[in-house]
Amino acid sequence: MSTEKTAAPARPVPRESAYVDTRPFWDGAQEGKLMMQYCTVAKKFQHYPRPVSIFTGRRTLEWREVSGNGVIYAFTTVRIPGPGLDGRLPLCVATVELDEGVRMIANVLDCAPEQLAVGKKVKLAWDTLGEGKKYPAFVLA
Repeated sequence: MSTEKTAAPARPVPRESAYVDTRPFWDGAQEGKLMMQYCTVAKKFQHYPRPVSIFTGRRTLEWREVSGNGVIYAFTTVRIPGPGLDGRLPLCVATVELDEGVRMIANVLDCAPEQLAVGKKVKLAWDTLGEGKKYPAFVLA
């Protein structure tokens, strides 16, 4: 149900497993699955990855796939050049609240800045970073 997009030029890949094991996130992304940490006690998702649950403070976490469907909670448009932004401006960026209740910041692809609005529905898409790695992004639904 996701759409794969390729951005040119590719941007650098974030460091994997810098502070917590994020391999399930990256492995899922390569398979077209958006994986998030899930607290088995609180029965809630959390993002960004952490070593313990933000709800219980315990190590009761596992990785689960989320739908990738959600709504725009907040947004901005990047118009000033910076590293990895060549050929990508203006860049639409949104805080997306997923149907599962967790929020994440991501690019909104194939979107003009004037199309962004709080409450608009989005669905998962994939941006391609350097080294051919897939990274979650969204498109308007």
